[in-house]
Amino acid sequence: MTDPRLSCSRIYTRREVLALAAGAGVAATLPLGLARAATSPVLTRPIPRTGERLPVVGLGTAIVFDIGEDAAKRAERRAVLQTMIDGGGRLIDTAPSYGTAETVLGDLLSSMAARDRVFLATKVRVTGREDSIAEMQESLRRLRTGKVDLMQLHNVSDAKTDLRTLREWQQKGYSRYIGITHSQTGANDRLAEVMRREKPEFVQLNYSLAERSTEERLLPLAADTGTAVLVNLPFARGRLFSAVRGRTVPDWAREFDAASWGQFFLKYLLAHPAVTCVIPGTDKAEYMLDNLDAGRGRLPDAAMRRKMVEFWNALS
Repeated sequence: MTDPRLSCSRIYTRREVLALAAGAGVAATLPLGLARAATSPVLTRPIPRTGERLPVVGLGTAIVFDIGEDAAKRAERRAVLQTMIDGGGRLIDTAPSYGTAETVLGDLLSSMAARDRVFLATKVRVTGREDSIAEMQESLRRLRTGKVDLMQLHNVSDAKTDLRTLREWQQKGYSRYIGITHSQTGANDRLAEVMRREKPEFVQLNYSLAERSTEERLLPLAADTGTAVLVNLPFARGRLFSAVRGRTVPDWAREFDAASWGQFFLKYLLAHPAVTCVIPGTDKAEYMLDNLDAGRGRLPDAAMRRKMVEFWNALS
């Protein structure tokens, strides 16, 4: 039965969940301090087509890096980036449609002299060869780099879409990999068709405990086609944290080393072998550290993942 305290429509942030938990007198869900050195490296997985290994936890910049010139927020985001890099993460995902995120990210990486320490991914959203090239060039300018590691066609709208312009861009050395993205489950069929026909090296998709439709088709297809998988919206836009507000992480989560709700949610995704990297949007260094810890220690096995789904279904 669903806890009646969870029957409100408001979406709670991770910060609010932690505050509510502290107010209720439950154990802290972030047991690790920022100063604590990692006791083990973050798990890495290979990009199927090349074997290059990526840490399984990265960073998304939608909304949280759209902060313009706000100096205080830029300092916070710089701390997020430094925590990610120092903690063993590499992949950062952004896009021209994320407001000022590309510019903010480019400025911060430049000031930190950290461009070579990250795997930088962005997107192109416009159609038509010349317009696409112009937008990609503008992304390079905003990101203060001569090339990106991954250029993705953003929100694939047509199953017949081809990737000729991205391949041309790649062949000229402006991106090392190319990919496709979408954050809506209604696009799953489109993504599948483009994956089969165009064979992109990456696909970015919507996947969380609250939205598991990609398990039915896209993740098996990615494994079959050798396509690396980036997971966006792993916390379902805060829906997962809202559902567990005021609750402690169940004792059985210790069996896969989940010490916080963030780790619980991310470890469910990382336990799927087709997932290459999760990219939650993160605005605080302590959350980045917590996310990275999802990539350390044990992951749930198949039986435990079923138990996690049953737990979620009982909440929702």
